[in-house]
Amino acid sequence: MNFSFLGTYYQFFITGIYITIILALIAVILGSILGVALTLLRRSKYKVVKLIGDIYVEFIRGTPLLAQIYIIYIGVPALLSGMDIPDLAVGAIALSLNAAAYISETIRSGIEAVSKGQMEAARSLGMNQRTAMFDIIMPQAFKNILPALGNQFIGSIKDSSIVSVIGVAELMYETTIVRGNTALGLEPILVASLGYLVLTFTLSRLLGIVERRLKTSDRR
Repeated sequence: MNFSFLGTYYQFFITGIYITIILALIAVILGSILGVALTLLRRSKYKVVKLIGDIYVEFIRGTPLLAQIYIIYIGVPALLSGMDIPDLAVGAIALSLNAAAYISETIRSGIEAVSKGQMEAARSLGMNQRTAMFDIIMPQAFKNILPALGNQFIGSIKDSSIVSVIGVAELMYETTIVRGNTALGLEPILVASLGYLVLTFTLSRLLGIVERRLKTSDRR
């Protein structure tokens, strides 16, 4: 094993980790916002609106992320008359749209786990359905789905490696450059794997702390 290349190429890995974190944050934040919107669409009393949400979720869940990235990378510029979209933006959009479908399913299951009596009680107090959903149901659902949302964040960190195929300089892309420059096959991959492990392990520990605090507040 030869890791002497780190003295020269460590900056490549730092840059890659930074871009990976940015992509994962964007995917989770935008994905959560879109996921809430999708959940509301799928719970709509209008069948056409509900169908649109269902079709989107099934399409995203039924097709590989790589295909979705290429659809956005090739299809959007074609639809917008050759408009140039930065590769990083394409990667962030693809990851966000992908995460939204899975987060929508997670939120839906969290809402269904909340007792129906909560909504009935809120409506009996004069709340409309929208207010009751965001003020009463959603906060309780969030506590139920926090572990699943954490897993989605961890998944987004790992999924970000796929956007390297379109030239986004995240961790795996930078690792490929290091491998090419050093003619080393395994060692740069091991360093990148360690970087992913540190990110996901740190995130899982932070989420564990948040979960424990939420449980403590519930007991109080």
